[in-house]
Amino acid sequence: MNIKVCDSKKELGHASGFAAAELLRKAIAEKGKANLIVATGASQFDTLASLSAEKGIDWTRVTMFHLDEYVGLPESHPASFRKYLKERFVAKLPALLAMANFVNGDFADPHAECERLSELIKKHPIDVALVGIGENGHLAFNDPPADFNTEEPYIVVKLDDKCRQQQLGEGWFPNFDAVPSRAISMSIRQIMKSKAIICTVPDSRKAEAVKNTIEGALSNLCPASVLRMHPHCELFLDRPAASELSWKI
Repeated sequence: MNIKVCDSKKELGHASGFAAAELLRKAIAEKGKANLIVATGASQFDTLASLSAEKGIDWTRVTMFHLDEYVGLPESHPASFRKYLKERFVAKLPALLAMANFVNGDFADPHAECERLSELIKKHPIDVALVGIGENGHLAFNDPPADFNTEEPYIVVKLDDKCRQQQLGEGWFPNFDAVPSRAISMSIRQIMKSKAIICTVPDSRKAEAVKNTIEGALSNLCPASVLRMHPHCELFLDRPAASELSWKI
């Protein structure tokens, strides 16, 4: 794992967005296309803004996959990750994507939606995955104890209370009971199949999770710790997020 600590959120977003852009340009140059996983949430604001503004990417050759979405939440809801991606990323691009694969969280049968997405992603090996780390150490919506064994690309998961509290604290919902208790998430093994992973983590509220990810036990009790096993993972932190690490920054 390659770790970069930045002085501000804006620098963090610029650095991670540029790194993702370089990987996309490389994939397109080598094979004429690229497959991208995009995360959402407050941690990704600056990364996606930076990436969407990068020059020299032929977005018509990029296929995008959505990382996760709440079960039962309509796209019109302010917390919908489909809404987030369409407004904060897709609409900012200078050209239409080759394909944009969103997770339909309010589909009548979430397990059928998992099967649909799983069949699609199996045909599109991922070049670049943009991810974050939750306050509870989750990766995507794989809360602890995460399933490290399933080979299914997309799965229905139960959200723990700390994860739901994070969503409330970030201002996405009016109260705790309004936060959905289930989600569709890309699985740990599917994320780890990505050729390269760009993980962006700002804020002091993530500092304990960052410390556990880097310095703690490799365990499904801190799902993001699995990133240490990936051969091409870059972890971008701001100074508050890195503040509990044992080494000086």
